[in-house]
Amino acid sequence: MKEEKFRNKIYWFIFVFSMLVIWVHSYNAKLFLGTGRTADMVDRAERLLGDVVAQVAVPGFFIISGYLFFRNFTMDRLWNKWNSRIKTVLVPFVVWNTIYYAAYAAGSRIPWLCDILDKGIIPVNLNALVDAVLHYRYNYVFWYLYQLIMLVMLAPVIYFFLSGRYRRWIYLICLFAGLLAGVSLSPLNLDALLFYSVAADAALNHKKMTEAAWSKKRFLSGAAVLAAACGVYWYSIHFYSVSGIAVYRFLVPVALWFMVNENRLFEAKQWMKINFFLYALHFLLVRFINKAAAMYIPGIPAVPVMLYLMMPAIILMISYPIAVLLQRHFTALWRLLTGGRN
Repeated sequence: MKEEKFRNKIYWFIFVFSMLVIWVHSYNAKLFLGTGRTADMVDRAERLLGDVVAQVAVPGFFIISGYLFFRNFTMDRLWNKWNSRIKTVLVPFVVWNTIYYAAYAAGSRIPWLCDILDKGIIPVNLNALVDAVLHYRYNYVFWYLYQLIMLVMLAPVIYFFLSGRYRRWIYLICLFAGLLAGVSLSPLNLDALLFYSVAADAALNHKKMTEAAWSKKRFLSGAAVLAAACGVYWYSIHFYSVSGIAVYRFLVPVALWFMVNENRLFEAKQWMKINFFLYALHFLLVRFINKAAAMYIPGIPAVPVMLYLMMPAIILMISYPIAVLLQRHFTALWRLLTGGRN
């Protein structure tokens, strides 16, 4: 496919994944309804959408990140790539975690807001700040950036294995076997390393296939992968396979990449391109909206269900005007918050 088609398709996938991630963090049944049969039914319905469907976004992000990092990669470009990721990943990681710490520390001292945050009085000192930044204490969705930072640091090692004809197969098979065996590489998640590495292999060794134009054959190939993903999911829930769930979540975005016709996608709008800002901000907004609503709105089942379903749209409608304001009037701050992304 042409470069502009490829870029537009990437924008679309990142946007859709960003919307799905909001659902992952929007569970609210127990918050509104407490415990009991009704609360359990609503919670199961929300988690059916959040865990079965929306969670495929997480491997999707690792796949896109790995592919874009290693696309047209050579060791000569390593320092340029690293410098770029320092600006787009590491700096926003530090800045946002600092902002979240400051916001929670301030909010914990405001009586009505303290009840919503439910964190007690947060200490204000250097140790608490360092802990908040290093361990993403008040924005736990930044575990993804934490993992991504480690994966970027491992780029030379990943490239070494994937640049060898036989080494790459041994490397990928070992990662897959480790995932099935439940091997831990803490603090690095093995599944994240596998997703990132498979995408890197696609960029280094299968770029032509990955970026080929859509065709019926390509669609059918994706449909076959999707069918396999459903089979893996069925196996996983019947035999309680955690690694199987990880494989299922990986296969779905791969299948969708082959199935979606890039020619049918209109050019991504500006509100579809604030995804990093949306990712960084949504967790605070979701928690505030759910907790505030639970305090003042009657706890009937329709309320949490409708709020849950509408949450991605609500967060987007709140975030986009803020993004526009920052872009137009506080450009330096916007670039700091988003790592220089337009």
